[in-house]
Amino acid sequence: MENDLRVLVVDDEERIRKLLRMYLERENFEVVEAEDGETALEEAMASEFDIILLDLMLPEMDGIEVCEELRKEKATPIIMLTAKGEESNRVHGFEAGADDYVVKPFSPREVILRVKALLRRSTATKYLHTDTGSKDLLVFPYLTIDNDAHRVTADSKEINLTPKEYELLLYLAKTPDKVYSREQLLKDVWNYEFFGDLRTVDTHVKRLREKLNRVSPEAATMISTVWGVGYKFEVEEKE
Repeated sequence: MENDLRVLVVDDEERIRKLLRMYLERENFEVVEAEDGETALEEAMASEFDIILLDLMLPEMDGIEVCEELRKEKATPIIMLTAKGEESNRVHGFEAGADDYVVKPFSPREVILRVKALLRRSTATKYLHTDTGSKDLLVFPYLTIDNDAHRVTADSKEINLTPKEYELLLYLAKTPDKVYSREQLLKDVWNYEFFGDLRTVDTHVKRLREKLNRVSPEAATMISTVWGVGYKFEVEEKE
């Protein structure tokens, strides 16, 4: 891994920040710390990070609020740090735009593995080099997904997606016209099963459509709602 990858570690407990810093620096990450939500948001907005480790329970401005504000401007990959028994809060974290979560108490090595896995899937990863001879391509009218480079273009313009938005789009696009329930998408895209709250999927679909619509309204309409069931990727030929 290259040594110019930057990570923002946000936690109000100094011992956790220092522990994560130690393990991340061993992997040649450049680490910046923040002990509260407001500082974290200022850092994340003012500078570019490859990934953010964000504690959910922070004083004043919590992790959910930080995530929501950040997602208005940036697609930086986010791993939420949550305590046991906060399942409903984790749901809100996914709704706000978090890409993954780690439950406290955690193994620092587990966190490192999650960081590396998320970076591999990330559209913003600096060590993902574009292969111009890419073969893993999904080409549709108005929309192209280059899975080798983790790049999505609509009408020849690149779309800046979070890792989870990218995974959701790719999952749907691999099987055009197949209808997926929200429960199935949660299980397969988020690898997370919970009951009674499916807004996570709806929120990500909405955000994905909005990003596509800014560039290509036609591409945005390819993600189709099947009322009472879920969603599908619908392909119509250009006229």
